[in-house]
Amino acid sequence: LAVGWGSRVVTSWVPSPGGCKLVQSTMDCTGRWLSSIPGNLHGDAEELLLDDNTIQALGNASLLPYPQLCRLSLTRNRLEVIEPRAFLSSQGLQELSLADNLLFTNYSLSAAALSALQTLRMLDLSGNRLTEDMVSLLVWNLSSLESLSVARNMIMRLDTSTFMNLTQLLELNLEKNYIFEIDRAFEGLQRLQRLNIAYNYLPCLVGFGLTQLRVLNVSNNVVEWFLSLESDDLFELEVLDLSHNRLLFFPVLPRQSKLRSLLLQDNKMSFYQRLPNGTSLANVTVQFLIIDGNSTNITTVRLWDELCHSNLSSLRLLDMSQNQVWGLPDGFLAQMPSLTHLKLNQNCLEVFHLLEEDSLAMLTELDLSQNQLAELRAEVGVRDILPNLQLFNLSTNRLRTLPPGVFTHTRKITTVDLSHNQVGLCPQPDTAGEAESPPCVDLRGVETLTHLSLVGCGLRGLGGRPFQGTSLRHLDLSNNRQVLSGDAGWLQDLALTLQVLSLRNTSLSSAAVDFSALSSLVRLDLSGNSLTVLPVSLGGLRLHSLDLRHNCLPALPPDVVQTPLGRNLRELYLSQNPYNCCTLGWWDTLQRLEGLQVPDRSQVRCRHGSRALSPAALPESVLQSCRWQAADMALLYLVLALPTCLTLLVAFAVVFLMLKEKLLKMVKIRCGISSPY
Repeated sequence: LAVGWGSRVVTSWVPSPGGCKLVQSTMDCTGRWLSSIPGNLHGDAEELLLDDNTIQALGNASLLPYPQLCRLSLTRNRLEVIEPRAFLSSQGLQELSLADNLLFTNYSLSAAALSALQTLRMLDLSGNRLTEDMVSLLVWNLSSLESLSVARNMIMRLDTSTFMNLTQLLELNLEKNYIFEIDRAFEGLQRLQRLNIAYNYLPCLVGFGLTQLRVLNVSNNVVEWFLSLESDDLFELEVLDLSHNRLLFFPVLPRQSKLRSLLLQDNKMSFYQRLPNGTSLANVTVQFLIIDGNSTNITTVRLWDELCHSNLSSLRLLDMSQNQVWGLPDGFLAQMPSLTHLKLNQNCLEVFHLLEEDSLAMLTELDLSQNQLAELRAEVGVRDILPNLQLFNLSTNRLRTLPPGVFTHTRKITTVDLSHNQVGLCPQPDTAGEAESPPCVDLRGVETLTHLSLVGCGLRGLGGRPFQGTSLRHLDLSNNRQVLSGDAGWLQDLALTLQVLSLRNTSLSSAAVDFSALSSLVRLDLSGNSLTVLPVSLGGLRLHSLDLRHNCLPALPPDVVQTPLGRNLRELYLSQNPYNCCTLGWWDTLQRLEGLQVPDRSQVRCRHGSRALSPAALPESVLQSCRWQAADMALLYLVLALPTCLTLLVAFAVVFLMLKEKLLKMVKIRCGISSPY
């Protein structure tokens, strides 16, 4: 429930005294090192922004020049006191931000000043070191308030007197205090719709009965259980956030509500109807001892019955990730016919059932990652089980196969993550007939599939065209050391659609794969391989991003910028390669290439002897050494060529002398001149 200031459309500004800017009816004096409110600004200003200054006091006459003021912000000053008559000339003030000041020092005087604001709708008192008694006094007479933030203060306990007169309050922000007890503090707030109590120390919520509340955030407390009132009244609650607590059981929710989002991430929650060792606690009751003053009540709850009595028909999002769930109770998902997002990742699930009676027809996202799943069961019948599913995350489990035809019944599936499962992909069937094939995942013919992740699946080649009939645009095959062995025909099936390909840590050598067919590819990750030269087939691609980190490249081709690759490349990763400091002509060429970004430029190193140096700042000694090395190479070539030339010259001379007499006779005969020898 962050309480902020509405955005303003800035069209023009006019300089004002003190360096402030006038934008329409807003006077902006933010960050001007002002120790007091200037009195010579435009008097018809409706909004005054004085954030990030050094103002310590708001005097009785500070706001007299601004009778039209509707919004005032003094956030992040050193404000200690507001004098009692400071707002008498600003009766129309509607929004006031006093966050991050020192109002605890003279809170009683400031309370007297605030009591004059009978039309105030929004008040921010965050970060002022206020206790509950100080807050109660400061807001005592502000019956017109609709939004109040007292976050980041020192409130520890709330009771009926704290917000007694705030009958019009719609939003209340209490996050990041030290609240450990709430005693009917909100019962008088009949219009309250949004309540934020996150980041406090509440141990439980018992007897929840705020029927008018729409959003409740109790995340990041120490809540062990949540119990609603046993009532048939309709609760307006739409969002309930109990994440990052210590819940032991699924919350006992209102029987009738409009709940759309239930966030239970990072708790200690489990269901005890069926335990991993085969035992059951379905008939065991749980008793809650509730002590209220001098009275003591014992509430006996059968969690499964209470769960069934909660109306979850409008629930769209259920997040139970990072808990201790071994399995779901019978009929649990059947209560949620409107569910679109289900997150069960980071639990202890070993088997998950996709049953028709669960009626997950609306589900678009299912996350079962980071469990202990060894089996995914589906009863494939006449009806489609997950007809609207688009994202299916099964990564980091123990799966070896999926139910046959499971993706045939998910007609809208676009994204599948099978990373870190020891799965294989089903090849094209052999018409000659073979023995029964090992367990595999069949993706062939899933036309809607566009994103597939198979990281660390232990894949051994991709023969048999496993992607035939798909429209994959993103494919991640990283951390499969043998995935590129065997037939590379799978590239042909993806030639027209594939845009992003990751082959990180796949033992790729320079000539292992011909990329020339991937005409639509724009992003390629080849990091963590054994490349000694840049594959020639990359030159014809129009990549926008290329990752060559952690390879064995001594240099890049000097003419790479002249290829389609060089003309289209916008992002290039080059670090962790053993570049030669004396052959950096390609590096200088890349620096002059407009539009090319090298995000890891500062990490690129070249080698000269045993030294690793930055190509951007080579010492003169290294440059001199490289020049001598070039000269030495020329001298070496000369030394190697000279003996060869001498040998050829001597051989020519010997031959000439041996054939001299015959040559002279031949000349004489040709010229017709006789002469004695």
